Amino acid sequence: MKTIGVAAAIIIEKGKVFATQRGYGEFKDGWEFPGGKIEPGEPHEVALIREIKEELAADINVQEHIITIEYTGYEKFDLTMHCYLCSLVNDSDITLLEHEATKWLSKENLYSVDWLPADIDAVDAISKRL
Repeated sequence: MKTIGVAAAIIIEKGKVFATQRGYGEFKDGWEFPGGKIEPGEPHEVALIREIKEELAADINVQEHIITIEYTGYEKFDLTMHCYLCSLVNDSDITLLEHEATKWLSKENLYSVDWLPADIDAVDAISKRL
């Protein structure tokens, strides 16, 4: 089965985690950390900055790697997701270009959205930091 490599931004501001709701495709309406596919030879951090600009019209600082998830539970592909702690640059405004909705989730309501299966391990990892 084909493995897709993606980079995901775990953006935390004032103790809250940024989540996005997919607006298209097979996993429409599921909640995830924003990000996307890594191009061949592209460094993870560069892919992440590019993807956030494309999806949210926002600029981020990539701070540190949190977790890499190898997820094999999807029907059509396997996923390798590299998750990085990020922050918005200069209170960069967020514009939804591909997502339906966003939420800033506190530790108490971190599990209140329907996270996509591959994102759950990242949610578990970040919950320990809040």
